[in-house]
Amino acid sequence: MRRGLLTITAVGLLATGGLAACGEDSGAGGSERTPKIGVILPDSASSARWETADRKYLESAFIAAGVQYDIQNAQGDKAQFQTIADQMMANGVTILMIVNLDSGTGKAVLDKAKSQGVATIDYDRLTLGGSAEYYVSFDNVAVGKLQGEGLVKCLADKGVKNPVVAELNGSSTDNNATLFKEGYDSILNPKYEAKEFVKGPDQSVPEWDNTQAGTIFEQMLTQERGKIDGVLAANDGMGNAVISVLKKNKLNGKVPVTGQDADVQGLQNILAGDQCMTVYKAIKQEADAAADLAVGLAKGEKRETGQTVKDPEGHRDVPAVLLTPKAIYLENVKDVVTDGFVTRADLCAGEFAALCAKAGVN
Repeated sequence: MRRGLLTITAVGLLATGGLAACGEDSGAGGSERTPKIGVILPDSASSARWETADRKYLESAFIAAGVQYDIQNAQGDKAQFQTIADQMMANGVTILMIVNLDSGTGKAVLDKAKSQGVATIDYDRLTLGGSAEYYVSFDNVAVGKLQGEGLVKCLADKGVKNPVVAELNGSSTDNNATLFKEGYDSILNPKYEAKEFVKGPDQSVPEWDNTQAGTIFEQMLTQERGKIDGVLAANDGMGNAVISVLKKNKLNGKVPVTGQDADVQGLQNILAGDQCMTVYKAIKQEADAAADLAVGLAKGEKRETGQTVKDPEGHRDVPAVLLTPKAIYLENVKDVVTDGFVTRADLCAGEFAALCAKAGVN
């Protein structure tokens, strides 16, 4: 997978001053058309977050701003993604926010929107070669670094010498997966080079598909004759697929597994001792930042973000908002509940009630 695709640069002095309105005319939200924001989410299978968090927070932000909106989910179907975009534009959206399924599909949608005078925002995933006015996400290389550091810490806690590490990466067509890998490989590669860790199987999972992730990991475990000591799984869904295979082989709890998204299942796996860590991304902050930019565009305003990312295929600097992720281990699972991202009722249901109490989840 390609590495080092994005460079973050400061532009101006507003990086710490929030999103300041510049009052420039975007050409998308003028008085001739009623402002309406369309959002296309990618799926609900790869991660629960899109429906349980992003949709909820975006809706709340749009309602609070008093703007019309339409949020739909492409459910992993690229043809449906394009159909939804066409329908939204036919129905009068003036701003389109997308989470692309891949850069090719995303670019086609963004280019068509631009040709129709519809302003665009890349949400969570940058569309390489695209034309979005803004990109809103987390610092995804930093996400990967937290995962790599987490696996190193968990293997040290287990006292494993020369551990064999398997890497289960996200979809090769998702630029975020490339950035996550850049982050965790920057931590793991020096360990491999120093012969402290042994590099095991390293494979991408098509479309972040959890079922395929389980199959791929089972093949990895067979290939290594059961000798895998740690797994860098790129998100909680794939981490859970790995844990299911480990359970079948009575290895769960013995082999540290990472994750990302801090969803209920991932946090429960941490409480149970089957997953060593996850990465929490405060989705409300991401949704609020994207909604703020979208509402600004709806009002004909272009806002300064204080950051850019380099699109290496489009050869341009894209104005960006990049938020800071947080590592979650057993000792701070409660932070995700305190933040309101998951509820105690969902996390601590049934058999997890006692584990929550032990972990201080109140």
